[in-house]
Amino acid sequence: MLRGLINGLVDIIYPKACLVCKKRLGDTPAVDNLVCAECWSKIKRNLPPFCHSCGRHLEASKFIKNICPSCLKKQPHFDRAFSPCAYEGVIKELIHEFKYRNKDYLGRALAKLMTDFINEYDLPMDCLDLIIPVPLHKARLREREFNQAGILSRHIAEGFNKTVLRDNFVRHRNTKTQTGLENKERLLNVKGSFMVKNAAAIKGKNILLIDDVLTTMATCSEAAHALKAAGANIVFVLSLAN
Repeated sequence: MLRGLINGLVDIIYPKACLVCKKRLGDTPAVDNLVCAECWSKIKRNLPPFCHSCGRHLEASKFIKNICPSCLKKQPHFDRAFSPCAYEGVIKELIHEFKYRNKDYLGRALAKLMTDFINEYDLPMDCLDLIIPVPLHKARLREREFNQAGILSRHIAEGFNKTVLRDNFVRHRNTKTQTGLENKERLLNVKGSFMVKNAAAIKGKNILLIDDVLTTMATCSEAAHALKAAGANIVFVLSLAN
């Protein structure tokens, strides 16, 4: 908490600069006074057609029945995933600022990318009962001081009048960071790491699972597996980027 307050004071005292290109934000149009309009416009958006499993953009010559080759090889435990952005360039830099450099106030602007995507592609929010952020282990949460998926979940829930279920779904095993691990290592790293405390709270419910990034799908797939094992009905995943 103290580190976040200090960073906030620094941002107030010193002139604002774009978090990506570092140019001073004065009269230049900017998003939430954080990112200049030019950098924001360079965020690469995911465009249809989408894989009906992982939600990635499908190249016309590389899919069968609207499923990408990766999902054909191994079907994830979630029912479907969606992501507004491709995990590269500007959005990758912003996620790193958000996640690793204590810029938790970026959450509102980043969540708007997700809510705009929901509205543009008419995602079935009406049929979803609960929003659940992918949890951090308590040791990682102490270190980072916030859960980035929790912040995104809160803003999305506000936009669609949904309930965020907190504390019932936990990461009870402190896994290594997924960064730098191969696909098989990622699967083993997160296996059995999630737990539902009170299964009655999610039994028969349709759930929107929120995370910041969907790369190999290992984390969200294992999280969905734990939720379904506890009685959840449908589990959709919405990540900021993939």
